[in-house]
Amino acid sequence: MSSNHVSLFSSILLVCVAPAIAANQRSLDAVPKFERLDSIEARVQGCVTCHGQQGQGTANGYFPRIAGKPAGYLYNQLAAFRDGTRSYPPMNYLVAYLPDPYLKEIAQHFASLRPQFQPREKSVSDPAASQRGMVLATVGDASKGVPACISCHGKNLTGMEPGIPGLAGLRSAYIAGQLTRWRVGERTAAHPDCMERIAKRLSEPDITAVAGWLAQQVPPADASPEPSNLVRMPLACGSQR
Repeated sequence: MSSNHVSLFSSILLVCVAPAIAANQRSLDAVPKFERLDSIEARVQGCVTCHGQQGQGTANGYFPRIAGKPAGYLYNQLAAFRDGTRSYPPMNYLVAYLPDPYLKEIAQHFASLRPQFQPREKSVSDPAASQRGMVLATVGDASKGVPACISCHGKNLTGMEPGIPGLAGLRSAYIAGQLTRWRVGERTAAHPDCMERIAKRLSEPDITAVAGWLAQQVPPADASPEPSNLVRMPLACGSQR
């Protein structure tokens, strides 16, 4: 990464994360000392301010866990924020001028991390909603053309290489928020966008139910993504190309 990119990244970082620092000061990790300021660990401080020093995410789920997710998925999201196809202003500004090789380096760094998961959130779902969520996640709903979450995200919800993220350890509010964004067209992915097709077939109660059930699952000891094409996916998905 050039010195110009480092300087620009640092300047953007100050603008973007200052509000987050003020709002989350008590929960922020202590910033470590680095032997080399040009190391990847030092250069991702703009990421860890919100996502945690090890990419573990926040307990409230507002900033999701990014540690251990497939590098291809993380790169796709960084590129989408940079190119404006995914919208969240702090992220859009933070990566606006970063080149592909640097985004891939960031993605590889966080993909390699395996920090402990945050404690599970307390369930607020009623039994009927929990049952519906379990069915959607593990069986799907053939009447709606909705495959099971585990058919793509893996039986342990750890994702699949190269581009399907793990759902283990995510908070219900975050999962529901992302499904809703796909459902209303605010979030898109590479064509064919399998998640858009699925989300549009889910009702709001379905989204709440499946998000609540997923958030209650105990993450496995090994949260590594499944190997590429371990199973035949039920829908064509551009992120796996």
